[in-house]
Amino acid sequence: MENDKLISSNETIKKYMIMSMGAGLIPIPAIDMVALTGIQLKMLSSLTEIYQIPFSKNDSKSIIGSLIGGVLPTYAAAGVTGSLVKMIPIGGTITGMMTMSSFGGASTYALGQVFVKHFESGGTLLDFDIDKMQEYFTTAFKYGKEQAQKTDEKDTQPA
Repeated sequence: MENDKLISSNETIKKYMIMSMGAGLIPIPAIDMVALTGIQLKMLSSLTEIYQIPFSKNDSKSIIGSLIGGVLPTYAAAGVTGSLVKMIPIGGTITGMMTMSSFGGASTYALGQVFVKHFESGGTLLDFDIDKMQEYFTTAFKYGKEQAQKTDEKDTQPA
């Protein structure tokens, strides 16, 4: 049964990672960030369902914001910059879309992995310790960037 939860969780994370990469391709600055946040909240809601843990939108927003903003300020800044650079016609739009797609996929993957690890150890949203999960989030984010790149390459190669 536990293995079923992990399989289901990993499938859920992959699905939302791909959706987050798509949100990064939205050419309108700030709208992409709003879409990304919504996708990440929906993923967390799905993960809490798998682990039968009560979901709180407010607690979730706070945790997500703290992890992304506090743990990886450089990467978070890259995400915001990627969104804002879309205001520059043509080249900026394309660069911003690629940056945001990568950031969205990696951050969603990392969030999913962090929450699965926490839920697997019996945790809930109420006892989530951001300080304890910072290093794991950073590692998962770096791996998530690789996963997002592989997913992007696979999706753009001709059949």
